[in-house]
Amino acid sequence: MATSDKTMADRQKLFRGRDPREAPLYSLSEAAHYLHMPAATLRSWVEGRHFTSGGEGHFSPGVIVRPDPNDSRLSFTNLVEAHVLRALRTEHGVPMQHVRKALEYAEAECGINRLLISDELRAAPGEMFLREYGRLLSLSRSGQLAMERVLEMFLRRLSRDIKGVPVRLYPFVAPDISDDRRVITIDPRLAYGRPAIASKGVSTAILTERVNAGESVEELARYYGLDEADVEEAILYERRAA
Repeated sequence: MATSDKTMADRQKLFRGRDPREAPLYSLSEAAHYLHMPAATLRSWVEGRHFTSGGEGHFSPGVIVRPDPNDSRLSFTNLVEAHVLRALRTEHGVPMQHVRKALEYAEAECGINRLLISDELRAAPGEMFLREYGRLLSLSRSGQLAMERVLEMFLRRLSRDIKGVPVRLYPFVAPDISDDRRVITIDPRLAYGRPAIASKGVSTAILTERVNAGESVEELARYYGLDEADVEEAILYERRAA
């Protein structure tokens, strides 16, 4: 079997005829690693969490739903949801019930399911959602504007198809770096959904492993036909995600 045929067969086996964006691909720890966030935080967004208030125990359900209830892994779409949810909570460490209420508001008032992955988040219904979210947080108008700017910064890291559905995520290279370069991508159709150099599809993990084994950035750039700056960014991404 030719390499291309084998790759196609492997992908068909991996996705089992499903939309690659909805296939279970990532363990919770992998997803947190790729998004530069604590695994415990992501777990609470998916599985919910128990907490105590007023001397009584309570449970706050998650807002990210796995594609298969019998599979603990997350999908690419789940990664996008976590990426956008992180934007909403970057500026304000608020209780999850406020996020849930705002999402329920968007569904009830705007008829939008899964707003976190919808392109409508940037349109008029999205503005309604943001106003409701800001009201729940008792934010001033300036606070809401700050939140909108952070959200827009995160939304720019997504590429969408003609229907407005995310097809690629360009994760931030490091938690404290928010520039607009799009060197690293996560795409379920590329490198089996693992982070890769967008222009060549070369896995960031493989590049880092080869550097750790003693190869130089210059050698790898020549071998894969990459810019040295892109190789360096891939290594920075992997090491900051560790």
